[in-house]
Formats: sequence, C-alpha cells, structure tokens
Amino acid sequence: MSELEWKPQKNSSVPLHQQISDFMKKKIMNGEWTIGTKIPPQRNLANLFQVNRSTIVIVLEELAADGLIESKVGSGTRVTNNTWSLLASTPPPDWFSYVKSCIHKPNISIIQEINKAEEDSTMIRLGTGELSPDLLPNKIMGQTLQIDDEQSLSLGYMEPKGSLSLRKTVRAYLRTKGIEASPESILIVSGGLQALQLISLGLLNRGSTILHETPSYLNSVHVFQSSEMNLLGISMDKEGIKCDSIGRLKRQHHASLLYTIPTFHNPTGTLMSERRRMELIDVCQKASIPIIEDDVYGDLWIENPPPKPLKANDTQGNVLYIGSVSKTLSPGLRIGWIVGPEPVINRLADIKMQTDYGSSSLSQYAVEKWLASGLYSDFLKEIREELKYRRDFTIKILNEYFSKIATWSIPKGGFYIWLRLESDISTKKLFDLALREHILLNPGMVYDKNYFNHLRLSYSFASLEQLEEGLIRLSQLIKTLS
Repeated sequence: MSELEWKPQKNSSVPLHQQISDFMKKKIMNGEWTIGTKIPPQRNLANLFQVNRSTIVIVLEELAADGLIESKVGSGTRVTNNTWSLLASTPPPDWFSYVKSCIHKPNISIIQEINKAEEDSTMIRLGTGELSPDLLPNKIMGQTLQIDDEQSLSLGYMEPKGSLSLRKTVRAYLRTKGIEASPESILIVSGGLQALQLISLGLLNRGSTILHETPSYLNSVHVFQSSEMNLLGISMDKEGIKCDSIGRLKRQHHASLLYTIPTFHNPTGTLMSERRRMELIDVCQKASIPIIEDDVYGDLWIENPPPKPLKANDTQGNVLYIGSVSKTLSPGLRIGWIVGPEPVINRLADIKMQTDYGSSSLSQYAVEKWLASGLYSDFLKEIREELKYRRDFTIKILNEYFSKIATWSIPKGGFYIWLRLESDISTKKLFDLALREHILLNPGMVYDKNYFNHLRLSYSFASLEQLEEGLIRLSQLIKTLS
C-alpha cells in the first residue's frame, strides 16, 4: 500500500472521504486487497492520501460498517470480507495464509524497509551498493544497441548455457584474470544472485551447511535459507577469512560448500591477501569442501589490481567462480556467469532452462559487444578514477566529522567502508532516526546480528553533495544518540 500512485482530487465535488472510501472498496472488491490484508495505521493512511486523520477515521468507519474491514486490539485493522464472501455461500481463497506459508522466506523487516525507502527520490542513500545512475554509460549503451543489418542479433531463446559467442568472449576476458575456462564450462546467468539460486537448487540437499565469512552478504539475502540450509559464519581479519577452523567445521557440521567474496568483500570492503588465498585453496582441497568464489567487485580496484582470483590457482576443479557486470557496467542488464567443472555447469544449465529459459538475448548481445570491443576496459578506467575520487572525498569527511565517534579502514576498491561506531548505540534506532531525516543507512546487523554497532557506507551511489550533507548530518545523529 505504500506504493499507491492514486491520490484523491481535492478540487472535486465528491467529498474526500467518499473518494478514498470508493477507492479502497474497489481494491477490496476486485481482489487486490484480499482477506487478511493489513490496513496501515490511520496516521500512515493520512500521509499516504495526503488528508487529515479525521477524514481517514470516517473512511474506516464506513468500511467497517459495510463489513469489509475489522479492527482488533493488538493486531490492527485487516480486510475481513469482500463482495464475493458477502454474497457467496463459500468463502474465497485466503491468500494471506498462502503468503505466510510459502517456501521462500521473506526478507528481514529492515531489508524490506530499505527496499521501500530506495523508491523515494528525495532519500540520501548512504548504503546503496551500486553505481550512481550518473556514472552508468547510458549514451554509449544506446549507441551499442543501434544494430545494423550485418550484425547478428537473435531475439529467440539462446542455448541452455547462454550465447556461445558471449561465452567465447567471456573466456577471453577471464584469461586476463588468469582463469582458463572453455565455453563449455561457462554458464551465462541473470546476475550473481541467480548464480547462487541455481547452486542452491541444483547442487545441495535440504539441511546442508554453508560456511561463509562473517559478516556476509548471504545474511542479507535468503537464497540458501529458503532452501532450508544452514549458514555458519567464520570470522575474518585484515587478510580475509580465517582458515584454521575450516577443516574442523567441515567435519563437525558436514559442511557442503564455502562461500567467499575475497575481493572487496561485501559488506566490509576487505581485500583477501594473496597468501591467504593460497592458504584457503589448500585448506579447502584437503578438507574436500568446494568453494563458491563471488568476484562481482573484482574489476573495481582503485590503485592497484588485486591478487588473482582463487579460480586462477584452482587445479582440481574445486572452485565455482561467479562474475557479473551488474556492479560495473549496468545492474539493469542482469548478466553474469558461473565457471566450473562441466558436469556442474551442465546441471545448473538444466535448472536454469527449467526456471527462465535463459537470460535476455538482448542483454547478452550488449555485454558481448562491450567486452569484445574494448569499451568495457575503457569504461572501467573511468569508473576506477571516479571511485577513487569518491572514496577519498568520503574519507576526508569521515576524518573531519567521525574521528572521535567511529573507526574504519580505507578500502582498496569496491564500494564499501565498514564503519564501526565507538559507542554502543543501537544502529536500529539510528536507522529509524536517519530514515525520518531522509537518510538511508545499511546497518551492520543486516549482514550479521552480532554487528549491531557497524554501518556499511557506500561511496558509489549518492552524489558528492549528498555524501557530504548526509555524512555530516549522520555524525550529528550519532552524537545525539550517544
């Protein structure tokens, strides 16, 4: 209901309460607001429809009198009937119970709040993990998609593993990272998140245990949890995930996989050292535990290229490598890839065909053009310069306004600064307070419940003016709560 575009017409001859009542009745009677749907509180409805609260009181009284809604102390107001249920001898489906019993778990409430708040164009988004729309190559992308008669573009379904031409181009791109992979061992997917979904569906049993860094991106998405799998965190230091407990945890919990973001980790921004990468590969090979390497930030280094991906030193087919252009070129294209042993890729390709019949052929065409033409590498040079400027700009503000209230490390690439607050203030309270001030944060507890005094700051999305204003105001809010 927070996404309604309709508003009552204040210059209409029809009273405001009648307009709103008719609108809500229509939603209920058309089945858009089904039985069990919760009606927002009066104050929220007044803000939503931009009317006085007294007008909303009249509306709700009318709907209750018509038998369409019912209020109960402690559970709020819900839709209890519609036209069908009032006239028919049998009630309509209770869709609310279907929603509550679905297999896929809902996002945690604070993630849902973040997703809703991101729709507000007035919000200063200090945690959003993507490039600013101003940095995306919209004009050049438009030119790329101007196709002449001699260019081959298929608008039909692609091969199960994705366009062969794109997979050959990705193979050449991966070689620049030290990864050797044939087109047969590459699967084109609709972004890194789908790669994780396919792995959870195609390779793991219910109840499997996944090892991961803590904090972790996996805790902010319910890909594995919705398949009834268990997540087990392993602590990190400045070099990345600690390896000494992996073998023991694998044996104790029969762990199936280890998930890692070694390059510009989400949310901490940590860059795993080359020494730790070699140690991780060795430990996991000895423990017979495969690795999922998420390298979606790998191209976003600032001063110096990072160490080679884990996959570049994988001689036993132990690493499933995930790459994507969603963090670099365009989140909207939804194109990424999984690299792994052919039997695994064949299995995941089969699952993908069952779920979506392949990623967008138009998006695959665009990504191939960018990778093959050199446009992508040229664009990355510009983005790295922009990210360096934004990172340094943000660090300067932090040094001036946060030196006594927080600590942080300077990232060597990616989007994120992992801010640790010195005081034990609740970041949930800080989140709520900042949201009322139109500042959107990503609290650390989104990535692990134990990181209640951390924030994931992003310097990639907000404008420089918004970064400065938002961070200064954030420092004031922190001092107020302290």
